[in-house]
Amino acid sequence: DAGLVVFYLVALALGVTLVAYFGSNSDVLRVLFGTVLAIDATALLQIATVSSITVLAIAVFYRAMMVEAFDPVFLRLSGGHGWRVLFMLLLLLNLTVSFQAFGTLLAIGPVLLPAAIARCWTNRPGPMMALAVLAGLVASYVGLLLSYHRNLPSGPAIVMVAGLLYGASLLLTAGLAALKPT
Repeated sequence: DAGLVVFYLVALALGVTLVAYFGSNSDVLRVLFGTVLAIDATALLQIATVSSITVLAIAVFYRAMMVEAFDPVFLRLSGGHGWRVLFMLLLLLNLTVSFQAFGTLLAIGPVLLPAAIARCWTNRPGPMMALAVLAGLVASYVGLLLSYHRNLPSGPAIVMVAGLLYGASLLLTAGLAALKPT
């Protein structure tokens, strides 16, 4: 959505400007690229809290959010509304807490890439969410291993592994589709 992109870009520009004005160059690098392996207990608590709220909200409002995603006109005609706003709020909360770990430039990667990977394999929302979680876990684990053994920055390593998984998913699903008899 354009509104989310505008908010993201303006918040990024404002954050970098404030850090550059009041902080140092190392602070700017930390804001831009994050530090997955150096987040403190407060940041972990924030991430756990927002993640828990997100999982609970999706569990409670799953049906309404699915109807909003697939048929918003029907939802409005049946008297429901506002679920898109809740989804966007949850997305923004998750992006905000992930800034500390992945920085403002890479924070969208762990949100978008696992969902894109799962979308390659299924169109059904339930399995898609499960596959996205699995893809995120695999990308995180492999990315952290690469980061440790190859002395790479951890956030970009995780995002690169997720990107490679997405590319592999695109190639494999295209190959499988080509092998299917028509």
